[in-house]
Amino acid sequence: MSAAGVDRVAVVGTGVIGISWAAHFLARGLDVVATDPSPGAEERVRTEVAVLWPTLAPVAGASPERLSFTADPAEAVADADFVQENGPEREAVKHELFAVLDEAARPDVVLASSSSGLLPSAIARGCPVHPERVVIGHPFNPPHVIPLVEVVPGEKTAEETVQRALAFYAAVGKKPIRLRQELPGHVANRLQAALWQEAYSLVERGVATVADIDTAISQGPGLRWAVLGPFANQHLSGGPGGIAHVLEHLGPPTEKWWRDLGQVTLTPELVETLVAGVDAELAGTDPTELAARRDAVLHTLLAAKERTELP
Repeated sequence: MSAAGVDRVAVVGTGVIGISWAAHFLARGLDVVATDPSPGAEERVRTEVAVLWPTLAPVAGASPERLSFTADPAEAVADADFVQENGPEREAVKHELFAVLDEAARPDVVLASSSSGLLPSAIARGCPVHPERVVIGHPFNPPHVIPLVEVVPGEKTAEETVQRALAFYAAVGKKPIRLRQELPGHVANRLQAALWQEAYSLVERGVATVADIDTAISQGPGLRWAVLGPFANQHLSGGPGGIAHVLEHLGPPTEKWWRDLGQVTLTPELVETLVAGVDAELAGTDPTELAARRDAVLHTLLAAKERTELP
């Protein structure tokens, strides 16, 4: 089954993100060749894909047997129609890796990086021949569950590359957004970072515990954010007047709250407090089992959003 002209995807780097991508692409009926230099990587990839497979909704013809593996990244991308790179988040490592991909992949093949924060223009410096086919394709963890993909072009990225990446991600069931500027952390991670800054500050100041803040989000605005985004929710909060009414009446006090938000540094003491707070909150709950329960709820939520045609 072709997805926007893509039949075979190379997944370069098979950590948590790479394995999740591989499972997703396989479930969409594509051939996947994975590559990773780590010892035991092939066995780990195949084992993890098998664990994830029952949680997916494979299309007709999809099979984990369509996964192949090689330790050589050049071999992995040689016959690929799309490359999803997931290597370490270090610019020098990206440059070394993308030099190999640039030389080995067909000139028309998109090289998309899952980088969560590096700029595409910086990554593309590792591609001296075809920097125009480098783009950020940043998923949200776990990619086999969360639909969002941030597509970020760099200063040398061709418009055709952007459009092909957007079309491919949409064809495999993702919800891609295009950024008009490249920024460290892109969009979603910057929004998260803003929330984390205040959350960490509130803990540091003793205003609330780690568990209290998790509850404040998961049992409060987080429920609405999972259904509609911040602007649409704000619009609904304004009644007949919509977001215009909210901004008129709540804008001034909101500005005062912004001025009072905390500035925080991750000191060893604060890190220790945060870690201890999470440990106390989870009380020995197995993280793997907790993630599985979280993902089950996410699957249910996404199915409900689709049935009700929510954006």
